[in-house]
Amino acid sequence: RIDRVLLEQRQRDRIQEHGLSPLRKLLLIGPPGTGKTMTAAALAGELGLPLFTIQLDGLITKYLGETASKLRLIFDAIQQTRAVFLFDEFDALGGERTTRNEVGEIRRVLNSFLLFLEQDESDSIIIAATNHPTLLDRALFRRFDAVIEYVMPSRKIAERIMRARLALLNTSRIEWAKVLEATESLSHADLVRACEHAAKKAILAHRT
Repeated sequence: RIDRVLLEQRQRDRIQEHGLSPLRKLLLIGPPGTGKTMTAAALAGELGLPLFTIQLDGLITKYLGETASKLRLIFDAIQQTRAVFLFDEFDALGGERTTRNEVGEIRRVLNSFLLFLEQDESDSIIIAATNHPTLLDRALFRRFDAVIEYVMPSRKIAERIMRARLALLNTSRIEWAKVLEATESLSHADLVRACEHAAKKAILAHRT
């Protein structure tokens, strides 16, 4: 699905000639450490575009109207500069509008975001990422071109990740079946960190 986004972006002129729009508004959902932020970086790198990350906890303020004004500035930038814009921890903004304990300011900001997103016809790629999709307002899902779900790695994927990360070391003595038993509930990022820790330990323990 990411390859399809890249294909349509690279051929966006041909697509637009026929009155259609390339995929460019993506909602990434899934547990932490499964590759959502990396996907945004990969898309930016593959397309040769800058990557801008919007931290929503720094965007939201207690002052009436200030957050919506900041949001408008962001969408102005999205219009003016073609880039990949990542709204990280999106559930901070996209909470269900009917939640009882939600403050009125956040509700207004969400309505503003929905309007800005729907009206946006720029060439930028807008990505929203969240670890908590159940907290999102259902109206948000309809505003995105694609919703991509990330899951925890299977044992097969876990082995591929670890073999790739340890490719420069001699792994012939590793009992992969036993190692894979310990990978349950570990994310892609957890596996990478574990491999790097083990690799450094092996390097430091090796005496020439």
